[in-house]
Amino acid sequence: MSKIFKIGVVVLVLALLPAGCLVGPKYARPEQPKEEAFKNAQVNVDTAKSVVNLKWFDVFDDDVLEGLINKGIENNYDLKIALSRLERAKAELGYSKADLLPSFYYQGTVNANKEAFIPSNVGANMNWELDFWGKVRHENRALNAELLATDEARKVILTGIISNIAISYFQLRDLDNQLDITKKTLIARQESFNIINERFIKGYTSEVDKVQIEQQVAIAEAGIPRIERQITFLENVISVLIGQVPGRIERGKSNYDQRILVDIPLSLPSKLLENRPDIREAELRYMAANERIGVAQALRFPSFNIAAMAGFANSELSDLFLSSSYLQNASAGVVGPIFNFGKNKRRVEIFRQEAEQSKFYYHKIYLIAISEVEQSLQDVKTYKEEWMARNKQVMAARKNLELSNARYYNGYVSYLEVLDVQRNLYEAELELSRLTQQQLSATVDLYRALGGGWSQ
Repeated sequence: MSKIFKIGVVVLVLALLPAGCLVGPKYARPEQPKEEAFKNAQVNVDTAKSVVNLKWFDVFDDDVLEGLINKGIENNYDLKIALSRLERAKAELGYSKADLLPSFYYQGTVNANKEAFIPSNVGANMNWELDFWGKVRHENRALNAELLATDEARKVILTGIISNIAISYFQLRDLDNQLDITKKTLIARQESFNIINERFIKGYTSEVDKVQIEQQVAIAEAGIPRIERQITFLENVISVLIGQVPGRIERGKSNYDQRILVDIPLSLPSKLLENRPDIREAELRYMAANERIGVAQALRFPSFNIAAMAGFANSELSDLFLSSSYLQNASAGVVGPIFNFGKNKRRVEIFRQEAEQSKFYYHKIYLIAISEVEQSLQDVKTYKEEWMARNKQVMAARKNLELSNARYYNGYVSYLEVLDVQRNLYEAELELSRLTQQQLSATVDLYRALGGGWSQ
């Protein structure tokens, strides 16, 4: 029986052993506080439905907004970086998996000096470190968990891109509406100024009324460039999000005409573990850290190595490939630590504490997720209630302005009362516009907080 065959038998036997020699801790999902329901939920929890099944393009009813989001998904550079990281993680896993298999390489030397210590030779070598204690398998599992975590990180970025584009778009349309309100207010105040100025010239009113309306005209004029400046800023923000050179952003429906899904199906808080990509990412990072404890523990044990060589060697180059020049050899070796002043033990403790930190981070992310859902639920509810109250205020302020103008022109009140009513109406209209945007944005935040179907 040849040496190569004997070594092959040994290799086969040792290769079958590692499954029972895997050192290191087993993974267990960290426990989380048990929540029966969200305290701010205004709808019944339906465990049969899941927000994850509701895709983002079913949430919005604006073709322009959907087009901007699609551009962001295709062109956003943060997402491209995340995809590159994902490909790198795949390559790292494939690189590590190769360590489970033997490596083969060739070598050759041509020596013209017959008296040289090394003759001319050509041959092939095999080297194989057996994963007896699971060092490589633990590392592969860690890299696989990191690969999955990297994909979840990509989904976190995707979630942020879509929600940020939507919220920025609603903010942009709010500013468009504020600009329209301010321009209409300016026109109305200029008309009032023309009337009051004519009355002042004819001696029907005091200069105080004229100065007061001049001041209000200037306030409205100053508001226009301020809003235009904010519009340009948001257009630039959206341009970066969708990966294009900053420029004008196309508009679709106004915020008042937006139809966004409000009745988002809720599920138990524990479902966040399955829906939220940031929670899944944190758990996978913890899994990877837990596997590396096994890597550190395996390094405390001896490693087994199999080597084999086959080829030709001869001092005469012309006789190199004769059968008498054929050589073969196989060997097995073992290397292990004896005493290194506790370094291996400390290495295990280092990875154990890194895993502990990852577990604490996982707990933190879960609590943040619950907090975000609770806040988003409260925001959706209270913005709706506030919007209804502000809408009543706007309607009342418009009627009040109509009555105040009539009272002033009939000489019953001073223009100071009319100015006060105008200011109240202007501020109420701006606040109603902001609340409309905040309502829409709060719904997007709730959908994101619940781990909605942004993932692709």
